[in-house]
Amino acid sequence: MPSTSDQRPASVLSLAPVVPVVVLDDVAHAVPVARALVAGGLPVIELTLRTPVALEALAAIAAEVPEITVGAGTVLTPVQVDQAVGAGAQFLVSPGATPSLLGAMGASGVPFLPGTATVSEVMAVLEAGVTEMKFFPAEASGGAAYLRSIASPVPAARFCPTGGITAATAASYLALPNVGCVGGSWLTPSDALAAQDWDRVTTLAREGAALGT
Repeated sequence: MPSTSDQRPASVLSLAPVVPVVVLDDVAHAVPVARALVAGGLPVIELTLRTPVALEALAAIAAEVPEITVGAGTVLTPVQVDQAVGAGAQFLVSPGATPSLLGAMGASGVPFLPGTATVSEVMAVLEAGVTEMKFFPAEASGGAAYLRSIASPVPAARFCPTGGITAATAASYLALPNVGCVGGSWLTPSDALAAQDWDRVTTLAREGAALGT
C-alpha cells in the first residue's frame, strides 16, 4: 500500500549521509535490496524511474519494507510525479526543474529535490520557495569545488549532489556547509544486483553510513 503522510520525511537531506540511487531491471530484487540497505544502516532508497519495472518495484518496497524511506528518482514529468506518489514514493528527485515539473512536485504533498546545475537554476528554485535541491551531474558540473564556491553567494541553498560521486570522493562533498547528503549508485553495483549478492550491498551500505560519523 502507498505510504501514509506521517511516514514522509521532513527533509530528504537529513535521512542519511548517502542516499543510494538504485536502478532495478528485475522487480524481484526490489525488496531484498531495500532490506540489505537497511541492514547496513542506510534506511533510504532512491529508486530511479528508468526501467519498465520501476513503479512496481517502488510499490513493493513501500508495502513490504516499511522501515525504509523510499523515493522516486529521475522524475521528468508531472505525470511521473503522480505515478510515483501513487505507488508509495515518500520523496521525489528530478535531474532538472522545469516550471511545470517544479509546480507538480510542489503540489505532490511529499518532499522533493529539484535538480540544478547552474547558479541561475539554483536561484530559480530558490525563487519558487525551495531551498533543498539536487546538484546534478555533480562531477561533470564542477564537483565539490563548484559547490564550495557558491556557498557564500547563495547561502540559502542546500544540496544533495549526485552523479559520478564515489566512495572515495563522497567525503569531500559531505564536508561542505551547503551539502546535506550525497546520492550514489556505488552502493548497489549492477554486478551485485545480478548476482543477488545482498551481503555485499549491506557491506557497502555500512561503509556509506559510516561517512556520516
